[in-house]
Amino acid sequence: MSEPLVLVSQEGAVRTFTLNRPAALNSFTGEMHEALASALDAAAADTAVRCVVITGAGRGFCAGQDLSDPAVSVEPGSAPKDLGAVIERHWRPLAQRLRSMPVPTVAAVNGVAAGAGANLALNCDLVVAARTASFIQAFAKIGLVPDTGGTWLLPHLVGRARALGLALLGDKLPAEEAARIGLIWQCVDDAALAETVAALAARLAAMPTRALVATRAAIDAAAGSSMDEALGLETRWQRTLGRAHDYLEGVAAFGAKRPPVFTDRDVTVRGPDDEGAAH
Repeated sequence: MSEPLVLVSQEGAVRTFTLNRPAALNSFTGEMHEALASALDAAAADTAVRCVVITGAGRGFCAGQDLSDPAVSVEPGSAPKDLGAVIERHWRPLAQRLRSMPVPTVAAVNGVAAGAGANLALNCDLVVAARTASFIQAFAKIGLVPDTGGTWLLPHLVGRARALGLALLGDKLPAEEAARIGLIWQCVDDAALAETVAALAARLAAMPTRALVATRAAIDAAAGSSMDEALGLETRWQRTLGRAHDYLEGVAAFGAKRPPVFTDRDVTVRGPDDEGAAH
């Protein structure tokens, strides 16, 4: 039997997904999309999971869409495929799933991350890359625009000028430079990647999960808001979180000079005004 397209492992409250098509640089087929979507949904529903890590098997993180997949491949003389249908079926839901996960997400980029594979990583909350890894917005080289949220992510992360440079030229961006310009969180030596990500994920898993997810939601909302709107959203989040266990536990632990034990964790991401949130 062939190996699973997505390997799943768990250490404590951290669940790791390893994209597992190393011979194809972990490029996506429809079957691999379905496997990852199912795995992410299962992690979202499992309250024992408090952080998710995504990485790649072999020498690459992810080369994006497998252009030989029947959903996109075109035989000479045949009609073109509807790429928009592939985006709607797989890549758009993947970006939305990652940005709506009820736990923090970390991308451990162990090699090349190209096209939608690069934007898959950038949709995670934190990106840690090996020093020999690289990021390539390869879309223009085959006559396409960045997808999987790339047109939103790039200017928000690095500004319009750098976003256009990355998208129009499609040059390889080394991980060290990606960290320097703020595209990713951290670049580390290759030998330190696994240990660094494990420590980071364990740290996130021990933190107040619901507050971390609310922070992501608030920052994303603020990107399209005025300062006054952002202040209003902050007020509503603090009103909601201030009634929750983790805030009360954090304050009590601070006063008692002991480590806090955080337990709040929603199954789905809820807004600051929602009632009856599950923990």
